[in-house]
Amino acid sequence: MKFIHIADVHFDVPFRRLESRGLANKRRMEQRNAFNKVIEYIKEHHIEYLFICGDLYEQEYVRQSTIEYINKEFEKIPETKIFIVPGNHDPYIKNSYYNTFKFANNVKIFGEKIEKVEEQDVDIYGYGFTDFYMKPKNIEEIKIENKEKINILLTHADLDGAKNNDERYNSIQKTKLDSLKFDYVALGHIHKASYDGSIVYPGSLISLGFDELGNHRNDRRRN
Repeated sequence: MKFIHIADVHFDVPFRRLESRGLANKRRMEQRNAFNKVIEYIKEHHIEYLFICGDLYEQEYVRQSTIEYINKEFEKIPETKIFIVPGNHDPYIKNSYYNTFKFANNVKIFGEKIEKVEEQDVDIYGYGFTDFYMKPKNIEEIKIENKEKINILLTHADLDGAKNNDERYNSIQKTKLDSLKFDYVALGHIHKASYDGSIVYPGSLISLGFDELGNHRNDRRRN
């Protein structure tokens, strides 16, 4: 199987420090360009799955025109199955676009309940935020049902956040996550790319602030 894993796009983030310099709209267009490159890569290379692990957009600021743009991009890759787990900036709440907008038929949006989607060669487990904060789940209760298949977990989480006495963002203990034996754990929340065995933060598509320096192009691919 071939998949792309992204997170933390943050469409329509205010970019307040850039706004005062008249550069906020330019940066938003750069967000769209980066997202479009992902979609074009998927289309060109016939990628089967796109995993979006939270904070696709800013619930507080997002415009419907932006949601329509995102959906049109999804419609360009109808053969790709798109799985979204909402994060703390785009939770699946009553008035969220995840709840009120009709996304393309190839889009699956996970809720707070841990759910498994069975595909021919892979089982995909996922759960997301249904509020701006989420207490840790008892993820050790997840049981991989078919170990003969590839098993992937998607969520938006703060890995070992409890060590910092902050469990508001779905804090997960790495030791518990390792014990589940997923082949790949696709996370979002941390804007810097990070790989720890099978546990992966892809990082944000572009820098979202002056404290996010460095390369935001992620070349690690899995087949």
